[in-house]
This record gives sequence, structure tokens and C-alpha cells, in this order.
Amino acid sequence: MAAPIPASPLFLREPEIRRGIELLYFGYSHLTRSIDAGLAQQGLGRAHHRALYFIARKPDLTVSELLALLAITKQSLGRVLGDLDARGLVETRTGDKDRRQRLLRLTPAGAALETELFEALREKLSAAYSSADREAVGGFWAVLEGLVPEEERKRIAALGQ
Repeated sequence: MAAPIPASPLFLREPEIRRGIELLYFGYSHLTRSIDAGLAQQGLGRAHHRALYFIARKPDLTVSELLALLAITKQSLGRVLGDLDARGLVETRTGDKDRRQRLLRLTPAGAALETELFEALREKLSAAYSSADREAVGGFWAVLEGLVPEEERKRIAALGQ
């Protein structure tokens, strides 16, 4: 792979901003395409994958927490969760403390599918990380984190706990 083009010292100029937008768009597009075939085999799409991913990251995630993470409508999430439930990939139970809560967890089949999809993403992202040095990866994370509003960063950080 060719060495990356270094950013201009004037990295906040329009050409550099446009290059960043294009790289972010095409990078994400190619990353997610790596799992599209696996999703299509299951009759699922990227919205289903996002739900599977976050439920896997935080078992017993509430429906309202998932709504906040995905920033989609209740109707859209209802359709996605209905599809996943019908395929036996997600199970829902009521909350222990609040019976109105609906807690989400992957079934063994859902966990297996999510792991398969994650491995495909890990392969692509690991290759990209390997082609950069450690400072570049940290810089990439810092830029992405800078795109997330401050008030949402705690919710994202909590996924890793």
C-alpha cells in the first residue's frame, strides 16, 4: 500500500476537509460492504447489524438505550427488533426493577451471527490499523471522538465496560 498523503499544515482548509469527508465516507462504505453478503444471506440489513452489535456489546440493554444509541425512530427499531426476534436472534425480557423495561439479549444464534460479522469487520479494520502507526490510530480515534457531541461520549464509553 502506498504511503498516506500527509495532511497539509493548513489542514483546516477546504481541500483537506473535503478529503477527510471523502475518506471517512469511502472507508466506512468499504468496511460495511464486507458484511453485506452475510447479512443478505440472513435477509437482514445494516440496521439489523447495528442492533445486533450494540446488544452484543451490552447484554440486557434496554430498548430505550438502544433507541438512543442508534438515533432512529421507535417504529424503525420496532421493525428491526421484530425481524431479529422472528429469526430467533434476539430475546426480550422485562426488567427486574422496572417491569416496563424491555431488556434485550442475543440468543446463541444471534451471538454466533454477530461474532461472524464482527470477525469480517475486525479483519478489514485490523489490516487498516496495521498499515498505520500507533500514533495514526490514536489520531484517528481522536478525530472520530471529536465528531461525537460531548454529551454522548459517556454513553459510548460505557459500551466498553
